[in-house]
Amino acid sequence: MILAIDPGNEYSAFVLVKNDLSEVVDKGKVTNEELLDYLNKIKYVDIDHFAIEMIASYGMAVGKTVFDTCVWVGRFTQTIKNYWSVEPTYIYRKDEKMCLCGSMKAKDSNIRQALIDRFG
Repeated sequence: MILAIDPGNEYSAFVLVKNDLSEVVDKGKVTNEELLDYLNKIKYVDIDHFAIEMIASYGMAVGKTVFDTCVWVGRFTQTIKNYWSVEPTYIYRKDEKMCLCGSMKAKDSNIRQALIDRFG
């Protein structure tokens, strides 16, 4: 299975899918503490790959929420390493845009629609 996390400063989204992407096993948008609890509950599930969206600097000033999100990326990473002994793959937003939409100009709504079109 594959677990992907879209981290935020207070809430994070996650999806657990079969390796062949044929079925969404679980998904949600929960508080970060709830996601840590979820990882603890599923620590014995055989998960082959982990992906976490990573923060990237594009030369713009950032505030507290971005740094708070970075802290949560670290906490999720450490939890994954502790339970599954693997390093998650970090996915950058620009790569998401190009893979799903074929354009760096894609917005959140374009990414969402591309995911709906692909997975329903």
